[in-house]
Amino acid sequence: MHPSDIRIAILRIEGTNCEEESYRAFAELGARPEYVHLNMFSRGDASLFDYQGVFIPGGFSAGDYVRAGAIFAARIKALLMEELRSFVDDGYPVVGICNGFQVLTELGLLPGLDGVSMTPEACLAVNDSNRFECRPTLLRHDHACPLTARIPEGDIRLIPSAHMEGKLMLPQGREQRIVERLEDEGCIVFRYVDDRGTLEGYPWNPNGSIGNIAGLCTPAGNVLGMMPHPERSFNSWQHQADGVAGGRALFESMLDYIGTL
Repeated sequence: MHPSDIRIAILRIEGTNCEEESYRAFAELGARPEYVHLNMFSRGDASLFDYQGVFIPGGFSAGDYVRAGAIFAARIKALLMEELRSFVDDGYPVVGICNGFQVLTELGLLPGLDGVSMTPEACLAVNDSNRFECRPTLLRHDHACPLTARIPEGDIRLIPSAHMEGKLMLPQGREQRIVERLEDEGCIVFRYVDDRGTLEGYPWNPNGSIGNIAGLCTPAGNVLGMMPHPERSFNSWQHQADGVAGGRALFESMLDYIGTL
């Protein structure tokens, strides 16, 4: 499939931001991104299967009341959860960045070790610093999933973070077992590291996530969530390392994967 044949739904509601940067990233690669407000599904103006990929950008959807991403997720569940389930089961990619990652956990799509869960099995909680963290972050690519295939495993990329609630938390008492299973099934895609590539605490890990986890995918690899913003390091004049824009390869990988479907 040629990039010009690929339609990407950039899903949004009130409070979403970063959709413009996300749109421009896909458009620069020759794809056909479209802003799709969730209300379009309730009016019958859109179907997920009009698109070959879904991208949920960052922001503070619905003001992040209740919990970050919770209202956005609840509205998705009410409007198109069965369609979303079928979309994912058919292998189409769903990517959530920052607030989008929070939405994917609230939907039960991530971690997704046993498929889509009816209730959340993880959450993104308030940062250990108890404040909004906006800073460059170094990510180690621990496992290549289909949506990050252009990034070599072990590669370290500078991709900025900007969030208040980015601390990945897992069910109490089962945290380590779940982390081990995530590792065994290749679901830990990115980890926060220092400039030597080792796991360290704050400020390298801006939020206190268990295992320094910055990004997860499902075992099938077509659902990906991450807190840092690849759309903010897409161009060489943005955040970069060794002259390479850290986030560009993620968008390229997503389009490569869609081309195989």
